[in-house]
Amino acid sequence: MKVTRWMKWSWVWLLMAFAVSACGVYTFKDISIPADIKTVKVNFIENKARLVNPRLSPAITDRLQQKIVGQTKLTRTNNEDADWVISGAVTDYSVSTSGISAQQASTNRLTVVVQISLRDNKLGKTSDYSVNKSFDFSASKTLQQAESELGEDLIKGITDEIFNRIFSNW
Repeated sequence: MKVTRWMKWSWVWLLMAFAVSACGVYTFKDISIPADIKTVKVNFIENKARLVNPRLSPAITDRLQQKIVGQTKLTRTNNEDADWVISGAVTDYSVSTSGISAQQASTNRLTVVVQISLRDNKLGKTSDYSVNKSFDFSASKTLQQAESELGEDLIKGITDEIFNRIFSNW
């Protein structure tokens, strides 16, 4: 049987794929929640940005609640004496030029900043986090068109950043 060049490269790629997966390159940190933490309250994420997207705050709040219930052992409650109380605010929602071509803007960037506060009622301490997420879009589109196009990716991206910052210490 004659070994072709294609067969040699197939084996090389197969071995590389196995080596990459075996060494854990694509693994993520596990969720880190102390064993004595059982309940969480997620307050409404307010919108205090200068530029306001009216759908942003309710969508982030709802998505964060769903993600916590779906991916942690915590029970969601509306009581202020929950083990953890999460609150926050969108503090920046702005557009800037991020790319220039032929002396004109070619790419714009939507930047969203959310300040998050995690109150641990068991330890009596509060931790504050700042989460930033940027989304690039064509400068030929209006902000409303970009928001519509980004849709669920906008909410998912921000929520994932918040979740990872609180529960995985990323």
